Amino acid sequence: MSFLKRYRTMLMACVGFFACLTSFAQWQNSGVLNEPPDVSKDFTDVRNTYYLADDLTNFDPNTGKGTIQFKRHNLTTRQAFNNMLMGLSPVEANEFPGTEYAASPEHPFSVEFVSAKTVRIRLTSGPQFVKSGESLMLVDGKAAEDKSSWKYAKTSAGHEYSSQFGRIVITEKPWHIYIYDATGKLLTHTVHKSDVKNTYTPVTPFSYVRKAEDYSRSMDAAFNLSPGEKIFGCGESFKAFDKRGQKVTLWTDDANGTQNESMYKPIPFYMSSRGYGMFMHHSSPITCDFGKYFNGVNSMMIGDDELDLFVFIGTPKEILDEYTDLTGKAPMPPLWSFGFWMSRITYFSEEDGRKVAANLRKHKIPSDVIHFDTGWFGVDWRCDYQFATDRFVDAPKMIKDLNKDGFEICLWQLPYFTPQNTLFNELVENNLVVKDKKGNIPYEDAVLDFSNPQTVKWYQNKIGNLLDEGVAVIKVDFGEAAPATGIYKSGRTGFYEHNLFPLRYNKAVADITKEKTGHGFIWARSAWAGSQRYPVHWGGDPATTNSAMASTLRAGLSLGLSGFSFWSHDIGGFVTATPENLYRRWTPFGMLTSHVRSHGEPPTEPWEFGKDFMNAFRLADNMRYQLMPYIYAQAKHSSENGLPMVRALFVEFPDDPGSWLVDDEYLFGSDILVAPLFEDVTSRDVYLPKGDWIDYQTGKTYSGGWHHIEAGKIPVVMLVKDGSVIPHIKLAQSTKEMDWSKLELKVFSKNKGGAKGYIYLPGAEKLETVTVGEDGKVVNAASYGKGVSLQISGL
Repeated sequence: MSFLKRYRTMLMACVGFFACLTSFAQWQNSGVLNEPPDVSKDFTDVRNTYYLADDLTNFDPNTGKGTIQFKRHNLTTRQAFNNMLMGLSPVEANEFPGTEYAASPEHPFSVEFVSAKTVRIRLTSGPQFVKSGESLMLVDGKAAEDKSSWKYAKTSAGHEYSSQFGRIVITEKPWHIYIYDATGKLLTHTVHKSDVKNTYTPVTPFSYVRKAEDYSRSMDAAFNLSPGEKIFGCGESFKAFDKRGQKVTLWTDDANGTQNESMYKPIPFYMSSRGYGMFMHHSSPITCDFGKYFNGVNSMMIGDDELDLFVFIGTPKEILDEYTDLTGKAPMPPLWSFGFWMSRITYFSEEDGRKVAANLRKHKIPSDVIHFDTGWFGVDWRCDYQFATDRFVDAPKMIKDLNKDGFEICLWQLPYFTPQNTLFNELVENNLVVKDKKGNIPYEDAVLDFSNPQTVKWYQNKIGNLLDEGVAVIKVDFGEAAPATGIYKSGRTGFYEHNLFPLRYNKAVADITKEKTGHGFIWARSAWAGSQRYPVHWGGDPATTNSAMASTLRAGLSLGLSGFSFWSHDIGGFVTATPENLYRRWTPFGMLTSHVRSHGEPPTEPWEFGKDFMNAFRLADNMRYQLMPYIYAQAKHSSENGLPMVRALFVEFPDDPGSWLVDDEYLFGSDILVAPLFEDVTSRDVYLPKGDWIDYQTGKTYSGGWHHIEAGKIPVVMLVKDGSVIPHIKLAQSTKEMDWSKLELKVFSKNKGGAKGYIYLPGAEKLETVTVGEDGKVVNAASYGKGVSLQISGL
């Protein structure tokens, strides 16, 4: 065989091999519509090139800016005793001409100081020609700077900045960032290749990858994980509460339930039990490996060619306060929104709505909102923002009549328009929807492009007309399926716009609602970082099972640790008719969250289950309405401090090790502990943080630790922290009928000593701390508002 023939044969073999490899890779990366993309796959692809952060080549301590050299590597295989490993090996440059491109490029790095507890770390993997504008995720579009809180010192190994809360140490050779708290404890640090040379496991250190597929780059911010460290947050996650040992993909998705790894509300923020939190300020796909592949490394793999990472130092409360100072705190919702919402899928007519309202009042089921779901227009689910006139003869009059009886009205809608929708052609022809690369629409449905100001104007006009008719609140449903490959008016593709879609969507509705009604309250399902500024969000579509109920709570706790003060869920589940026993146990759980709604497949109305169930439902509902002063005051406190109403135990008790392990209980505000019944039982094991706790229903006292506790007449275990004042109000059938001039202060005190709580009156300027002394008298009672009568009970 001639040399030419041999060469051709070898060439064809190589071509065939790489064709197969490419075909296999494409098959591996293929998926179904809106399947969450896993960025981590880019960091295990032998075709890609890897650049490992190595040395800090220069640095100006006055500006906090410098450059980092990145060493080029490829993934190579090595066989040892019939075991094949794939690891990173240094390689030379492979570009031509070789004079034009650096084998080990140097890229910009900076450290900025936002506050005495917050540090911003930024890197790029290449030139940035796009001007950075205002960020939708940040308050006022940008982060503040506070250099004065940090002092600089030169060290033998590099540079050090310190504040009263912590210390940042930057070393030059090799480059590291070490993060310490005020006591000198090392919280975490970046991972260099030298840090993982003492293991046979191939571990990718802090780096970026350049994809062979399209030459795009993605960052891998690799940080150390310590023994016993726990990770919480990442949004409304339905999986295990502690994310340590998990791989979490952050991509908004219609989860179709509450028990899988998809999320309606992924949030690129988490906190660690070691006393720090991190916010990945990106909207691109993100995959976080919290020690799943290698126990000692946290890899934040970000599908972006730059890294923008905020690090917070402090207790859980301090971290949440700092994070929500940056991305926004939830404003205080209107009083009526804290009442009970009655709904099902769906009420189809004015007659349905009036009948439900009449039955709520007839059976004395306190309620403030009636929700019309998918069927208030001409064709079920075909949203055209018009009441069906054959079933709603005079919608504004209906709304006005229901308002007089203490009810507000909520309406469902969505941002997708089917081809048969009368608005479809108008939207497409006027370029108000997301387009594909050819200029068509990517889906069969037209999807509103909220990055287009004209779309927002068109959409807000539709919503505004409904609000003008007297509607109080809009259900902001869906929003998780913005086309990933779509072209948006912002000039970006769905790679960056997909995750921002819920934030733009939430904002558009909240802004017009505030303009028309004076409040910006919405009822939304999807979210991204910053969406907490537009409450409230509910937990999607749970199954009607015990496990769905339990995972719903885990999700609420997780969302609360991601900056969301207010959250709700569908009592009893959504997907099928709720078993009566489950509905009975789920009801008090729902009544003891910030907002409460019964919704799902019919029947959902309590009178449809019989007298015994209705009485039990009423008892739990009555309790909520009598607790309204406590709920309202705790909501105000949570709003001001970025705290969740449904609160993980460790937020209030960070020094109690057991509090970090509990995911089936929660604190409702700061003073009430709730342990729902997730099985068909009347008692359960309950962990109590250190201190004494008093059963709300029986008055029995328990000390900290594990106890087996019987539920009361209301099927839930509910205890109050010793030394708490829980304000109550006389029962009313709606919040509009409540008499706030007469409050009862129930004192829960083991030794009949002093106690404290909060009071916040409707229309008041500020939250007040109320103290009841050992003598049973209110301290400084005059500050709580003129004409307010405070009755003391419990002492």
